[in-house]
Amino acid sequence: MNLSDISPAPGARSKPWRKGRGPGSGNGKTAGRGNKGQKSRHGYSSRQGFEGGQMPLIRRVPKRGFHNIHRKEFVPVNLDRLSVFEAGSEVTPEHLIRRRIVRKLLAGIKILGRGELDRPLHVRAHRFSEEAVRKIEAAGGRAEVIVASAGAAEAGKDATA
Repeated sequence: MNLSDISPAPGARSKPWRKGRGPGSGNGKTAGRGNKGQKSRHGYSSRQGFEGGQMPLIRRVPKRGFHNIHRKEFVPVNLDRLSVFEAGSEVTPEHLIRRRIVRKLLAGIKILGRGELDRPLHVRAHRFSEEAVRKIEAAGGRAEVIVASAGAAEAGKDATA
């Protein structure tokens, strides 16, 4: 065995490459950064989407329409998904998450009317379509609207004023 036969174990990390340490290192002087300019300087970093002073793509592309930044997005759940619940049981957003019918709540849950409901259920959600309410009540169940906590706080302020 010779010293030249020794190599690091598979997966082992070798020492980092020492840049800019003289002409003998093979990567001295400019250390692979080229000559002059912003990118050659110590501490340089550019923000995402920066194009060197050229108008960035995100600002060049035309925008259309109105984008409401205050939009509340509700998670839709159709009636046919509620068939996993037993007759007479209460269906709440927490139950829907536990049964993995809904992954996350977003601004709330809206029950939609696709499918048929063959059992009476007490469904509590943030919003309902008219068709869903009609079908739930036709099956002998009850549809109850959950009031959002922020709205309840404002309603409490109005009552005290």
